[in-house]
Amino acid sequence: MTLLTILLLACITFGTRYLFLEGRLPVRLGSNVKLFLSYSGPAVLTAITLPILFVHQHQLDTSLANPYLWGALAAIVAAYKTGNIYWTVGLGMLAFIAVGAQTF
Repeated sequence: MTLLTILLLACITFGTRYLFLEGRLPVRLGSNVKLFLSYSGPAVLTAITLPILFVHQHQLDTSLANPYLWGALAAIVAAYKTGNIYWTVGLGMLAFIAVGAQTF
């Protein structure tokens, strides 16, 4: 049953990707659908990162001693100011380590 489910999901994934990536097929998305889909990336990223930032040991952690929160804030500021991925990752990690070293 598990193998059948995996195979069906693989077929569905391949089919949907093939329809939109194959240029010779007459499937085109409207401008409203494209606009709607442009929000899916940030929405998925937010859904993945917020539990990592705020939930520790099955409890909500919004304290100022949260190194994940400071690392994320530093990365957001660095991304906004520099637009450089290396500075963003570096400053985010530096803030995470600096706050994390003080709390342990």
